[in-house]
Amino acid sequence: MIKLHDLYFKPFISSEQIDEAVQEMVDDISKDMGDVIPVFVGILNGSFMFASDFVKKYPKPCEVTFIKLASYEGVKSTEDIQRLIGLTQDLTGREVIILEDIIDSGKTLEEVHRIFTNENVKSLKIATLFYKPEAYNKDYKLHYIGIKIPNAFIVGYGLDYNGLGRDLPEVYQLKTEKPMTNLVLFGPPGAGKGTQADFLKAKYNLVHISTGDVFRYNIKNKTALGMLAKSFMDKGDLVPDKVTIDMLNAEVDKNSDANGFIFDGFPRTNAQADALDKLMESKDSQINAMVALEVDDEVLVKRLLKRGETSGRADDADESIIRNRIKEYYAKTAILKDYYSAQDKYFGVDGVGSIEDITVRLSSVIDKI
Repeated sequence: MIKLHDLYFKPFISSEQIDEAVQEMVDDISKDMGDVIPVFVGILNGSFMFASDFVKKYPKPCEVTFIKLASYEGVKSTEDIQRLIGLTQDLTGREVIILEDIIDSGKTLEEVHRIFTNENVKSLKIATLFYKPEAYNKDYKLHYIGIKIPNAFIVGYGLDYNGLGRDLPEVYQLKTEKPMTNLVLFGPPGAGKGTQADFLKAKYNLVHISTGDVFRYNIKNKTALGMLAKSFMDKGDLVPDKVTIDMLNAEVDKNSDANGFIFDGFPRTNAQADALDKLMESKDSQINAMVALEVDDEVLVKRLLKRGETSGRADDADESIIRNRIKEYYAKTAILKDYYSAQDKYFGVDGVGSIEDITVRLSSVIDKI
């Protein structure tokens, strides 16, 4: 993480990724140009680093010139485009390729096309290292694109925030802090997680993400991740953590405006908990707490046997199976208590009593968070 003026930025695109993208653009353009000597026009200030690296990699003779436009104030692209340095050479009949560092709304690109309207060039093509498709609202064709990025403010590799950051060899993305409450709801079989999750998501306006539901949805709808997960399940293998995390990532992205999430059924291991932490960090958020319903084993057995009378689930009707499920829970998943306790994020809640009483206890913990 870096700080520029009053804002924080997190790593986004490495110098190696940038170098690879530039090389691919060089290869594509040199192939298309053949033996023609093109004129590359860099748009200052931002494209100076991109243009420099590009022409150094370009394997054939070429010419380079620059024009200077200004459209950014702070972290927003303005509608007022100022031409500070114009063209100084005759480009009549020439193959011209614009080297842009980034294209977002397309307002600067509109000014570029206006500038070249009366230059009588043979062709005008646009090459941009970074492109924000969500923000682009013009009809001009983009002939060469290096890396497509989301509509977020970035700095580095020629791009700045109020003058700082242009010298960075990699690209950083603005870190935005959106207040969210993200909970891991935990408890052994029969603890009542599903029932309580329904109350909590309504009370706190949270999105409930049940790993089981997510798996069933992806498999039923034959998504790419669902088919991948099924291929492991059909062989009797465990679904890799990365596949599960990718599914959860998709669910979080589908609910990007949520006030927070209740994760139910994931994580189950320390490795999964660490992966979930990294996922939420990538969203500029975090897991606030693991809230665990604590219920005596004998109470759990009675609950599940009673549930088995109506649920139709075979694993709710056999006491030995029930006790083995509880034993497996403590052996494999209850160790997460130590993981979250180390972060002061573990909160045990008495899960015995009426549904209303348990909800009140859970709410008192969440309200403090």
